[in-house]
Amino acid sequence: QVQLVESGGGLVQAGGSLRLSCAGSGRIFSIYGMGWFRQAPGKEREFVAAITRSGGRSYYADSVKGRFTISRDNAKNTVYLQMNSLKPEDTAVYYCASERPWGGSYYSSNTYDYWGQGTQVTVSS
Repeated sequence: QVQLVESGGGLVQAGGSLRLSCAGSGRIFSIYGMGWFRQAPGKEREFVAAITRSGGRSYYADSVKGRFTISRDNAKNTVYLQMNSLKPEDTAVYYCASERPWGGSYYSSNTYDYWGQGTQVTVSS
């Protein structure tokens, strides 16, 4: 059974930082790309960041570029999202996801076949 479990969310003031973690089990995650998405109330789920299976390349939404950093530790089956200079508009539920075997665009949610349950990030002004 494949599972992804996010942690590290919480309440933070604008300008602060949080580090999200996503621990995977039930699959050899090191052979798949991983992504982070978020969904704010009343909005569609949107791409945040993705990283290739080796960790050699990463991709970011324009809205978080320069503030967020995605990384992974394949020995721990864990992917991270370091979020700095947080803004109120970053408030959302954040989800990690594992790439499907046949790949696709990292920016599309359709590229991922397993998802975590989400972790809430709230940024106060």
